[in-house]
Amino acid sequence: MPDTSVLPNKYSEGPHGLGDPDDKSLRKVEIEVVIPKLMREVAKAEKCVKEVDEFNKCCIASSLLMVVKCREENSVMKSCLTSWYDNQEFRQRCTDLYLNERSEYRRTGIRKPMKRA
Repeated sequence: MPDTSVLPNKYSEGPHGLGDPDDKSLRKVEIEVVIPKLMREVAKAEKCVKEVDEFNKCCIASSLLMVVKCREENSVMKSCLTSWYDNQEFRQRCTDLYLNERSEYRRTGIRKPMKRA
């Protein structure tokens, strides 16, 4: 196995060759995709629990007609999620959470299991 990599050193160094655990820089895909996804997951699980629950109940009760019958619940849920998505303190909290998880992975080589709702 060659010692060289096509990746920049900060992405291929570290104890397990997974990157520098202390590197806090973010790639474009992390900024535009990974962190917003984490923000949605955290907002659904912590901040907009009532709204998500109401939407889910409506969808279960409405079955195939949920597209028509659950517009109001969907709108309320989207409004709640958007308000948190636009909150800079919340974005920073989720960014820090992501960076800490990434650092731990780079340090240990062990992935945290993904939580599925």
